[in-house]
Amino acid sequence: MRIAVDAMGGDNAPKAIVEGVMLAKKDFPDIEFLLYGKENEIREYVTDETNITIIHTDEKITSDDEPVKAIRRKKEASMVLAAQAVKAGEADAIFSAGNTGALLAAGLFIVGRIKNVERPGLMSTLPVIGQKNGGFDMLDLGANADNKPEHLVQYAVLGSFYANRVRGINKPRVGLLNNGTEETKGSELTKKTFELLSENKTINFIGNVEARDLLNGPADVVVTDGFTGNAVLKSIEGTALNMMSLLKTSILDEGIKGKMGAMLLKNALRGMKSEMDYSKHGGAVLFGLKAPVVKTHGATGPDAVRYTIRQIRTMLITDVVSQLVEYYEGK
Repeated sequence: MRIAVDAMGGDNAPKAIVEGVMLAKKDFPDIEFLLYGKENEIREYVTDETNITIIHTDEKITSDDEPVKAIRRKKEASMVLAAQAVKAGEADAIFSAGNTGALLAAGLFIVGRIKNVERPGLMSTLPVIGQKNGGFDMLDLGANADNKPEHLVQYAVLGSFYANRVRGINKPRVGLLNNGTEETKGSELTKKTFELLSENKTINFIGNVEARDLLNGPADVVVTDGFTGNAVLKSIEGTALNMMSLLKTSILDEGIKGKMGAMLLKNALRGMKSEMDYSKHGGAVLFGLKAPVVKTHGATGPDAVRYTIRQIRTMLITDVVSQLVEYYEGK
């Protein structure tokens, strides 16, 4: 297995990216890593060159670059070269923590979408409270701001494929994100989508789900339009971070008693933080392309990089993309 890594993408690149690769390399000796970026900066953090190939380039795509223009004009950028390696068959997947829009553009224009997949969706696995290894797959999380009902139906199929093949869930439950659980609730988009999902016999559609219930695990796959999905994801992220910050502040404000209580609850608090750490499920997959294209948070650390590589490895071992190609192109 060969993974092309945009070593210069992200706020903490290349340090966090390469250190994460080194962690993953110990866990998964069956992976070969192709690291794209400034060789001298990358090599500073490479502790073992086994299964590591560095492809030097001085050019990179920044967070301020306009995505499509950057992909077309910066032909030697680390992200572009990594995507080209996948297209050429030199790598099996691409991973980046860089500019999200640019990676989406690279996935669409270089790697390419699967025939009959009209709109690949950006999908992440998010945690479920009370289930240490549980979670739900949600898409679209921002690849497409505007969607038609047919797109959301396709997201349901894509999400079900991933949940079944990669996460091992038999007949994954599919829920439609809405402002109420009643069939009659929602916008014209969600009402028509509900109707189409109800008629689709290839998925296990369970009806509407509300945003407030998501972390309780009402469904294994949750579908929505890209604008709403991105807003919900950022709300979940922000709430989790603020709750942890509020808890820490409240403990410190209680003085010595609060600190003693925190010491007694240390393991429980650490467990709560770990349970809400969605990065353990890996990165966001642009699903519906001819190869795994996976994005992790720009401010990611080495551990999150390792978890994302583990996720990509599982996708490659289960051969989920080839199965998806066969499903869609065999129609």
